[in-house]
Amino acid sequence: MSWKTIQSTLGNLGQNVQQGVAGLNITQQTGKLTKSFAEFSQTARERLGTLDQDDVTELPEEYKDLERRVDALRNTHSSLLRVAKVYESEPYDYPTQINESLTETATNISHTLTSWAAAATKGTNLPPIEGPDKAPTEHKTLSHALSRAATSGALELGSTGPSNAADASNGSITSLMAKVLKSYAMVQARIGDERLAQDGAIQTGFLQPWQTSLNLGLQAAMKSRQNVRSARLALDAARLAQKNSPEGPKKEQARIEVDNAEEKLVAATEEAIELMKRVLDDPEPIRAIAQLIKAQQAYHLAASDALQGLIGEVEDAAVTAEAEFRKSRA
Repeated sequence: MSWKTIQSTLGNLGQNVQQGVAGLNITQQTGKLTKSFAEFSQTARERLGTLDQDDVTELPEEYKDLERRVDALRNTHSSLLRVAKVYESEPYDYPTQINESLTETATNISHTLTSWAAAATKGTNLPPIEGPDKAPTEHKTLSHALSRAATSGALELGSTGPSNAADASNGSITSLMAKVLKSYAMVQARIGDERLAQDGAIQTGFLQPWQTSLNLGLQAAMKSRQNVRSARLALDAARLAQKNSPEGPKKEQARIEVDNAEEKLVAATEEAIELMKRVLDDPEPIRAIAQLIKAQQAYHLAASDALQGLIGEVEDAAVTAEAEFRKSRA
């Protein structure tokens, strides 16, 4: 056999293989299109009500019950996640966000707060607080905004004093006001920091697992349900085709297709039941909710403790101011 003959034979063989592969791809695509059209036609008949009830395969009651429970879980997951994602946005409790630029004044206020905090920890077992090397982040929480406003007020009131002896009592009250605002600013700054810590804990302990493990489980369950629906439509379409087929080879072929479709539906239903049970039995959502509550409880407790320590000082200042006021009017 000559070399040219071998090349010709190999070339023909390669061409035949390519044609066979192309024919196989066309056959596969045609099969997919035929299946999709059959499912579409079956869906249209069901919606138009042109089918008898017996022509629609009834799914197991266990499957339908699991569907309802998964739908309820999915709705719960979606609604709670939609609200809780607010914890990813720092200014959620301060939506007005009065324009506060990183000016020299804002920087001075932050440095003042830091120096106040450093003085407050002096002589205690708390770690020392050092002033920042650069302008600190201007957090956009309501507590941080209140802290900045109170600091500004304390500095402004503290820089003014009575112009004469007649205004001495007013000056005393103004000094009390500055002192109260100073303490209030420090407490609000601490509460703002606690709120940011809460938000971080919620993002890690609640939002991340709520958006990952639970979401993935729900997606897998919903996809398996779609597979069941497709398998059920394919079975009903095959049964209808068998019902309308004439006796003979076509009838037998239709029967075989019905048997295959039944097997696929059974397998798809069993898989969907397993996946739906898995997502419904997953303890992760409850663990995540526990982390959400734990973070909220820690924040509110810290805020309550901080305010509790301040209220006595402010009430004493109010009593003193009232006495000064009455004294000046006597």
